[in-house]
Amino acid sequence: MASKKLLELMNKGIARELQVSIQYMWQHVTVTGIKGAVVENVFKDIAIAEMKHAEEIAERLAYLGGVPTVQPDPVFVGSSLEEMLRLDEKAEEEAIRLYNQTIKVAREENDSTTRRLFERILAEEEEHIDTFSKLLVGLVPLTDPEL
Repeated sequence: MASKKLLELMNKGIARELQVSIQYMWQHVTVTGIKGAVVENVFKDIAIAEMKHAEEIAERLAYLGGVPTVQPDPVFVGSSLEEMLRLDEKAEEEAIRLYNQTIKVAREENDSTTRRLFERILAEEEEHIDTFSKLLVGLVPLTDPEL
């Protein structure tokens, strides 16, 4: 049986996945302009992938005796393409930290199935952040003091 700590981390993962699946889908719906038209389906595709992550984590959590949350973390859509992509990068960075922690706890508990699930999802989250980072290139001037 999984520890309370591992179940809580998994539920945090579900809340996060629900958040970004809503966030990215709404970005897909609301993004405008020529550049928005180029990336709108990227938002949609990643939103669908994130919903699948939520489902996979919830199924594993239920198998381990936990109750999956239905509450997403706060959703931040953004009002411009740049703001959307920056919010999305931040969300993916948070996921990477959370999933590394979850993998560590699963490993400590000798739960190789949960560990492998999160390792696979982690790899996909790294692909997502790479996509959002690449989309920001050219959108933000290289002289931007925030870079």
